[in-house]
Amino acid sequence: MAKILVADDEASMRQLLSLILKKEGHEIGLANDGREAWELFQKESWDLVIEDLRMPLLDGIGLLKKIKDTSPSVPVIVITAFSNWKNAVEAMRLGAFDYIRKPFDNRNIREVISRALESIQRGTKEEEPFVQRIVGNSPKLRHLLERVKEVAKTDATILIQGESGTGKELIASIIHYYSTRSQGPLIFVNCGSFTETLLESELFGHRKGAFTGANADKKGYLELAEGGTLVLDEIGEMDLSTQVKFLRVIENREFMPLGGNKPIRINIRFIGSTNRDLKEEVEKGRFRLDLFYRLNVIPLELPPLRERKEDIPLLVGHFLAKYSQKMGKNITRLSERALEILKKYDWPGNVRELENVIQRSVAFAQSDEIEEIELLGTSHPSQREVIIPPEGIDLEKILEDIEKKYIQEALNQTEGHITQAAKLLGISFRSLRYKLKKYNLS
Repeated sequence: MAKILVADDEASMRQLLSLILKKEGHEIGLANDGREAWELFQKESWDLVIEDLRMPLLDGIGLLKKIKDTSPSVPVIVITAFSNWKNAVEAMRLGAFDYIRKPFDNRNIREVISRALESIQRGTKEEEPFVQRIVGNSPKLRHLLERVKEVAKTDATILIQGESGTGKELIASIIHYYSTRSQGPLIFVNCGSFTETLLESELFGHRKGAFTGANADKKGYLELAEGGTLVLDEIGEMDLSTQVKFLRVIENREFMPLGGNKPIRINIRFIGSTNRDLKEEVEKGRFRLDLFYRLNVIPLELPPLRERKEDIPLLVGHFLAKYSQKMGKNITRLSERALEILKKYDWPGNVRELENVIQRSVAFAQSDEIEEIELLGTSHPSQREVIIPPEGIDLEKILEDIEKKYIQEALNQTEGHITQAAKLLGISFRSLRYKLKKYNLS
């Protein structure tokens, strides 16, 4: 049972929330406006505050600021009308736990309240993975997170599939965090970052003298992940020869280091992630069917950002706060026109692309509001006007020029880190390395 303060100037809304919360066994305090809510908050100790953004005497933003100034650990859920998205974004920037849009269904608000109260029990350190890094309140995202929490408690192998930039690495981290293996190591291996021989050596390790240059024993990731979770990022890039060996590891729960003569037993949870359609890869003969079945015990499909555009205002608020703080600025909002541009765009790079757009816009912003011109400068070529002159064009050269510019920009953003640049571009490490050589880029 928790002690929850509800602040709303609508009697019907107070009554509805009171009924929902009392059914859950919580103790309720009711306030007609922001000033009364602040007085009640100061007099007693509260576990959670639910407040409307539009209230007389002291509005929701003002009340939120006061609560966060004095009791930053108390979660605050804000309720807002659909047209009031700007204040909702501002509330998230100021530290609101989440926001609920009117009209809401009872199940939705119960879920948000439950998550808020769970965050108190876990404490501030443990709040971070779900509350601060998973941003959004769309039905698709809520369904995914519910499933993630369910499957985390099992020890089954999981296959996470989703486009580049959808957050596969983050979801894998959360699964480990909520699993019984959370005290063990969490190790990521990017299968696209290594050649066939090197990937085997990194996974299985080797014994001294196994090959030229093996001057000492080296533990592989399979041994280092003992008791924890091993995430095989971009497993669709794994070559067929290594797939055969890795399949045996999953089936037998043991492996042999290169140059070794005694198998090592392991106790590991495996998570695979890929931006490829592995069923299609199986049909094309590029991925083993038996390994696919071993990995696909519990499939998780991450929705692209274009399928959950209602989360864009929340994500914008989150990234505005993140990069304003990092850059020592006070950017509080986007113009309505700028947000409309973001909502209409299809986001082929998903959340990662949106984050890059906001980061760059914050860097160049001259006031506390980001204008549309600062976003238009980073828009995707697919949104620009296309003009073909009568004499025609060299399409191949144009495409190469565009590709070179994007590769160079990705390298600039990652300070020359090829693996990170490949992730930004949504291609494999090997593909990027080939293109760098092709275009003579460094």
